[in-house]
Amino acid sequence: MKEKDSADIQERQNEQNDQIKEMGSVALDHSKSRHKIQLLTIIGEIEGHDAVSGNTKATKYEHILPKLAEIEDNDEIDGVLILLNTMGGDVEAGLAIAEMIASLSKPTVSLVLGGCHSIGGPLAVSADYSFIVPSGTMIIHPVRSSGMFIGVIQSYRNMERTQDRITRFLAEHSKVTQERIEELMLDATQLVKDVGTMLDGEEAVKEGLIDEVGGISSAMKKLYEMIRIHKREEEKTTTEY
Repeated sequence: MKEKDSADIQERQNEQNDQIKEMGSVALDHSKSRHKIQLLTIIGEIEGHDAVSGNTKATKYEHILPKLAEIEDNDEIDGVLILLNTMGGDVEAGLAIAEMIASLSKPTVSLVLGGCHSIGGPLAVSADYSFIVPSGTMIIHPVRSSGMFIGVIQSYRNMERTQDRITRFLAEHSKVTQERIEELMLDATQLVKDVGTMLDGEEAVKEGLIDEVGGISSAMKKLYEMIRIHKREEEKTTTEY
């Protein structure tokens, strides 16, 4: 019996290791609170329709989107913790992931570790509540074009509309106004080779972009609290009906 239990545990560990390696996610189901948490990591470059270099750490949106759909459909999962350390990447892929996270019915908490730049901003604020470590940084800058850019007014307007989608999402999911985000994007005094603004942990909270400075323990504590509130509201709704 013990040998079977040991084999089951080993098999489960192998499955979790494979999931972490391939998907950057794992189920945390041994917590003292007895809540089952899904951990997602968004690391490196956000990969879109074009594959990034084989030497570049990347988060593939075709992996993350199905995982988010699975989380929404799984009654056993109580909440989601998202760890971010990303340089940004594909705008469309990043916004797709951010919209999926924002539309989850389960409580979600994000934690910015290291850097969360460019399209990483919408990903950080897409959760119900966001944290950033004191040494974490966020860079806000205008939309850039990769590859060929046709120098006509239509191309410029498309870039403006894409940038508006980003600033509007940031404003809707944080405490900072769209006008202030645009000011930070166009600041020409901070970045040596670009316009934009780099915010450290305290500054990101002061601007209203991120909710709180904190680490993994703070993020987990907040998520447990949100899950308990969510469950009470569900029970109340069920009782009323």
